[in-house]
Amino acid sequence: MENARLAQQIRFIVEVDKLKDVFRQTLVIGSRRHENDAEHSWHLCLMVLVLAEHANTPDVDVLRVLKMLLIHDIVEIDAGDTFAYDTARMADQHEREALAADRLFGLLPADQATGFRALWDEFEARATPEARFAAAMDRFQPMLLNCLTEGAAWRMHGVTSDRVLARNAHIIDGATEVWSYAARMIEQAVAFGHLQK
Repeated sequence: MENARLAQQIRFIVEVDKLKDVFRQTLVIGSRRHENDAEHSWHLCLMVLVLAEHANTPDVDVLRVLKMLLIHDIVEIDAGDTFAYDTARMADQHEREALAADRLFGLLPADQATGFRALWDEFEARATPEARFAAAMDRFQPMLLNCLTEGAAWRMHGVTSDRVLARNAHIIDGATEVWSYAARMIEQAVAFGHLQK
């Protein structure tokens, strides 16, 4: 007899493979092709392992942060990627993503569905030290890639430095030192002409 729980979990795993086909506006440093969401999630998780010592909370639960970052973009399988500076699509982003969270996490057994949804909601609320650090890494990663690709996505969409600063300022809530570094990167991007003032 088939193990129904295992079969349900594998259906979820197969479904989330679609994350590899959700492309972001951010370009990867080397080839300058668009990054996919699965690559973004992997990069974020590696950044957490490397940069955890810079979290504002010294005893931040790294495993919890990793879990949040592995699942937070899964919703984009249904909701699509919303470019950070697309104000029109940002208006209903949370609603689209919440519906996607219901469907996608609902593919799992009930206990796991509840746990994944709770992690997703925690990330969205940014009310815990772990969620704030996870959100800081989620904002820092595309900013880093933009700086290292001569502002390719910023220039493509006419994004200005004030918008980049406003969008990413909450990095300070999760990692003050990382925000200081990021702010200097933004200044350099402006100085090099990779980001409009």
